[in-house]
Amino acid sequence: MYKLPPEGNHQSMDSTIFLASLFIYGVKFSLMVLFVSAIIIVINRRTVAWWKHYYNFITYSAMIIGAHWAFQWMDGTTGDFIVGEIYAFVLALIAYFSVNIILVAAYFFLLYRNQLIPVLALFVRESLFAYIGILLFSLVLVIMVLKTGFFGILLFLIIAVLLSHVFKQLFLMYHEINDKANKDQRTGLFNHSYLEEKLDEYIKLYREDGKTFSFAMIDLDDFKKYNDMYGHPQGDKLLGFVGSIIKEECEPHGYLAARYGGEEFAIIMPELDKNKARAFVNHVRKRVNNAPFDGVDVLPHGCVSFSAGIIEMSADTYEKSQLVGLSDRAMYISKSKGKNVVTVYGEQTYLPQQFEHEINELEQQIRIFLSKDVYTFKHSKRVFSYAVDMAGILELGEEERRTLILGALIHDIGKLEVPREVLTKRSKLDKDEWEIIKKHVTFGKEFLLATGKYTDLVPLVELHHERYDGGGYPHGLKGTEIPKLARMLCIIDSFDAMTTERPYQRTKSFAEALDEMHRCTGTQFDPELVLPFIRYIERRIELGDIPDEALEAMEQQRKQEARHDDSRTSSG
Repeated sequence: MYKLPPEGNHQSMDSTIFLASLFIYGVKFSLMVLFVSAIIIVINRRTVAWWKHYYNFITYSAMIIGAHWAFQWMDGTTGDFIVGEIYAFVLALIAYFSVNIILVAAYFFLLYRNQLIPVLALFVRESLFAYIGILLFSLVLVIMVLKTGFFGILLFLIIAVLLSHVFKQLFLMYHEINDKANKDQRTGLFNHSYLEEKLDEYIKLYREDGKTFSFAMIDLDDFKKYNDMYGHPQGDKLLGFVGSIIKEECEPHGYLAARYGGEEFAIIMPELDKNKARAFVNHVRKRVNNAPFDGVDVLPHGCVSFSAGIIEMSADTYEKSQLVGLSDRAMYISKSKGKNVVTVYGEQTYLPQQFEHEINELEQQIRIFLSKDVYTFKHSKRVFSYAVDMAGILELGEEERRTLILGALIHDIGKLEVPREVLTKRSKLDKDEWEIIKKHVTFGKEFLLATGKYTDLVPLVELHHERYDGGGYPHGLKGTEIPKLARMLCIIDSFDAMTTERPYQRTKSFAEALDEMHRCTGTQFDPELVLPFIRYIERRIELGDIPDEALEAMEQQRKQEARHDDSRTSSG
């Protein structure tokens, strides 16, 4: 088989045999050879769709008949080779090739539509000389068979096999060189240059045909820390490890994954809008989280993690540098949220302007968690984000709005006094450890009273674990004894705690968390406040505005268990 462009197109020595049969024995014999050949091919390639076999047979039949008509029209003599009739052979070869071009054009018109002309031009330009060589071989075979009989066939067969082998080796060398030019050798993904070329192509397709796509920038979290601790060779192994996971996830969907540079990766996701793209990248992120790798337990998340930014191609995006820049900006917003997060550009929570200075000041306080327990930092940021939205839904006044938003951001500040080994323990806490955890509300209250600046936030920090039925802590308050904003914060905090994602652990999906909140309405949660929050979450899920990462993680786990009988089941 001779590989010819476009990609996936092949040419074999079949044409040589069919034409030689035509010139020596006539059109009926040539068609009989084609029929026998087609049956053998169908048997050997049973996985190929039936219509492709049928189309191939019809194509060759038309080419043979077209060559026969041209040969007869020029009064060519069948069964002999007369030099004076060389024009008849040449016209037959031209007719054979021309019919092939017409049928190939019809096929590529159905396949590529508006790209027919450039694809056809490429086909003719790149395959013309290969066709001329193969077709001229038919004349050589005619002479050899007429002069030497079966010995000529044997000799020709040997030459054909050797030529096929040479062509195969040349194409293998070509692909190896091409891969080296387009692939990153460390990760096996495409390189930066190839990504740039493909981005141009996808942007052009969007502008001409409206074919949408999403683009993601990915950056490994704390890679420098890992590299400095274990050395560059081990760091390179980590890059290759993450690259292999990204490649394995992208290839079945036809997504293009590349190493952008350093510890950064990029993915082009054709036909995905931003929400579907976020769901896919979150799926990859969770798989990376749950994939064990030597030494990553020293990192803040206790696992391999990455932060990602996504942008969906739109009419406002006029060039690839803007596409890369905006997705890169969304990626750094993910970093600011505590890392191991996927952010869609344009959907980040903006700071209420009138409280921006105070929010920034308090955020500096909770940033200490980044070195102690990154999950508490990320939890605080998410609770803050929910509180911003709920303040608007509940139509709170400016002072109450400020209190809820700032209180949500700082509510777990007391956990700074909880020992790291207790705060980050993955197994079940014992009784003494649980008592230490419960003291974080008191520690938080004392912290605010000591600073003296945010004493108005004390009720939210101290009382956000009180329950509506009186079963909470630290004071066992119930009903309206608990301040309204503390009751609201309890709802937000509990929901995020139920859906907080940790590696190797079972997380509640949003649906499961909402069911739990319905069950606890009137016991743990204020019924007048929990229902608006439930409706708010349901609405955001319906709009695809927030990803149910836990649900995606569970779906991924089910797929992995189906693929690998020996995979480890995570437990919560």
